[in-house]
Amino acid sequence: MQQLKAKLTFGMVAAAVTLAGCSTAPPKNAEDLCEIFREKPQWHTAALDMQAKWGVPIPVPFAMMYQESSYRHDAKPPKNYLLWFIPWGRVSSAYGYAQAKDEVWGDYERENGHNASRDNFEDALDFMGWYMSKAQVLNGTSKWDAYGQYLNYHEGWGGYRRQTYQSKAWLMRTAEIVRERAARYTAQYNQCQAQLM
Repeated sequence: MQQLKAKLTFGMVAAAVTLAGCSTAPPKNAEDLCEIFREKPQWHTAALDMQAKWGVPIPVPFAMMYQESSYRHDAKPPKNYLLWFIPWGRVSSAYGYAQAKDEVWGDYERENGHNASRDNFEDALDFMGWYMSKAQVLNGTSKWDAYGQYLNYHEGWGGYRRQTYQSKAWLMRTAEIVRERAARYTAQYNQCQAQLM
């Protein structure tokens, strides 16, 4: 009996270690796009695929993803509380690298004809390329305009059109942070792009 118990315990520990190894940790230096790609070359491959498919410049969705999830595959919005202490769901259905909500993720899957996972980096980045491409078509927001693209992303295409962000000074400040990060990422990527190929 003791031997069986020891084997089961060992098996459970081994399974836990294996599963922990499967989850993708955020990059060690998320402030430098070149370092991100050196650490995670498969992310660079996904970025090149997204750029080829949607025509979106690589640094812009990366700056937005940094802001939305800090590159955490299982990022979720904060919980709501009933009577200040009883957990009562989350403030939205946003989830994963891209913090995509259920409804718009469903639209993306339908339009692109495949099931995708919000905690899969390649799927999340492709979603962002799709979303930004539609923001350009629907609202005329350049794919290079990190500020405008982030406002589209946060408020939705209709909210952006109605300029709902105008009453949210905090959001416009955040969009400016995203714009600045995209500019830094662009300068960094211009320095290392040839070496990464």
